[in-house]
Amino acid sequence: MTLKACKKEEKMDREFQRKFKFEGSINVLTQMMVDPAATEKRGGAKNLPLRRGEILDVIQFTNQEQILCRNSQRRYGYVPQAVMLPL
Repeated sequence: MTLKACKKEEKMDREFQRKFKFEGSINVLTQMMVDPAATEKRGGAKNLPLRRGEILDVIQFTNQEQILCRNSQRRYGYVPQAVMLPL
């Protein structure tokens, strides 16, 4: 990975920690897939855009309804637990 890409990732991680008030290091708990039958949704202020069949890294199980996830573009946001499938 180039130095420029590494700095960009660090910046995105710091921005995530500030926006979501996340303390400590960012660890991936598991990976889950968005249900292929789910409707695609655009992201919001703190919600991650959903694409059918996309594999997401789970950062934190926040509550029974939402999961804090990261997608392949290193964008962070909440995803409804109802549309997630375990791998």
